[in-house]
Amino acid sequence: MSDGTRFDEILSLLAKHGVQSILIGGLAGIAHGAGRATLDVDVVYARDPDNLQRLVEALAPHQPYLRGAPPGLPFQWDVRTLHSGLNFTLMTDIGDLDLLGEVAGGGRYDELLPYSEEMVLFGVICRVVTLERLIQLKRAAGRPKDFEAIAELQLLLDEQRKLDAEA
Repeated sequence: MSDGTRFDEILSLLAKHGVQSILIGGLAGIAHGAGRATLDVDVVYARDPDNLQRLVEALAPHQPYLRGAPPGLPFQWDVRTLHSGLNFTLMTDIGDLDLLGEVAGGGRYDELLPYSEEMVLFGVICRVVTLERLIQLKRAAGRPKDFEAIAELQLLLDEQRKLDAEA
């Protein structure tokens, strides 16, 4: 539905609606200094009823639809759908968004929360998985593109640790 993912609008939308989520994936890598491009926003979201409602309200005006699904496939964007499912790869009119109720190597929102930190991206305060945990998530995902990213992320982590030791 979108010509490109508008990262700033997606992050702003989630923050404006108070959606509890943690940024993971390529955009989290970029937040930590990685130079790799990404095409979507990946978040692990809290699955309590209030957060599901906020998520539905935030995205409803942007025509969320299952990415890769055939056009016309019945898809109802509501709390019931979110509650019944877990992970959703969506396209919207502001770009692609992966909503993950659980992520390999990191678990659910509450389990990942201690391994996240507040950062400002595109002028928006959001929670981002720590660099160390991001590397673990990419290892657990086990996809070729994740293994390619790990080398750069590990260099960033090594540099961060070196700077911390000098401070």
